[in-house]
Amino acid sequence: MNLEIEKQPRSIAELVSVVEALIFVADEPVPVKILADVLEEDRETIESAIEELKNEYRQREGGLQLREIAGGWQISTRTEFHEEVRKFLKTRPSAKLSLAALETLAVIAYKQPVTVPEILEIRGVQSASAIKTLLDKRLIISKGRKETVGRPMQYGTSKDFLIQFGLKDLTELPSIEDFEDLAGGI
Repeated sequence: MNLEIEKQPRSIAELVSVVEALIFVADEPVPVKILADVLEEDRETIESAIEELKNEYRQREGGLQLREIAGGWQISTRTEFHEEVRKFLKTRPSAKLSLAALETLAVIAYKQPVTVPEILEIRGVQSASAIKTLLDKRLIISKGRKETVGRPMQYGTSKDFLIQFGLKDLTELPSIEDFEDLAGGI
């Protein structure tokens, strides 16, 4: 006798709760597709649950928010509390990377894919150790070789870069004009 137990549909409240639990325990942002596969639900149902969860966080006005980062969803502290969180953790974002590494990362983020000679041309100084640091921290990755003399390696930012800086995608980088406005005010 073949007894198949029919799966009972989850209520939206239960689905919102389980989506929240999965996003909370994940090491990195969770794409909708993975949530749909794990929960055996269609994409639209999962997107509705995420929207409901986002609204719950927004209405509660607590210290956490649900954000779309690097192609997935992640629970994070609200941006307006970042200074207090940093102070509590006793870290500064620039403390983990040298100025040379930050400059190199900025060049790569805005000009990718970019080669070491192109970075040298923009920065005016060698960047080999900064590139090694950025590769070690997995903030940049190799994007193949440029079809030119010597076939130099090209670099671009990684998914970890998006996660580290809390960006949905590269379009969320501040514009070059914003930096020029800031520099003009100094």
